Amino acid sequence: MPSDARILIVDDHEDTLYALESALAPLGHPLARATSGDEALKQVLRGQVGLLLLDVRMPGDGGLDVVRYLRRLEQTQHIPVVLLTGFGPDAELTSTAFRLGVADLVTKPIDPWTLRTKVRYLYDAHRRHQALEQEVRDLRALVKDHDALTHALEDDRA
Repeated sequence: MPSDARILIVDDHEDTLYALESALAPLGHPLARATSGDEALKQVLRGQVGLLLLDVRMPGDGGLDVVRYLRRLEQTQHIPVVLLTGFGPDAELTSTAFRLGVADLVTKPIDPWTLRTKVRYLYDAHRRHQALEQEVRDLRALVKDHDALTHALEDDRA
């Protein structure tokens, strides 16, 4: 994941977006915002999103709908998602969210320090994971090149 990968904040309430941006600004990571599930999907599919903070209940596609879609696509299935809810503890929501691979479920109002801590950990872990995947791809390419060169040398000797 490039170092300029954004944290995408998705909520249909402007005041919540502002509060989340204010809470996360001290981390220094690029932030982007969306006000609907559809808009969030478009931004994620364009790339450069390293973490998604996603409201559960929004008009149209809600947070769970967005997560279901993202998990079906190889390019987006590993992006960490933190779901935000203002409706308090809900066992069914929690169960569904974690079954879909959501990294965390946070209840509003959100404690800024706690949110920053979770986001910092998830964002950095995702960046490390992406860097390791790139290293594996690079090593596989080197092995393939080495094998091709070895076979060419063997053919020349024969």
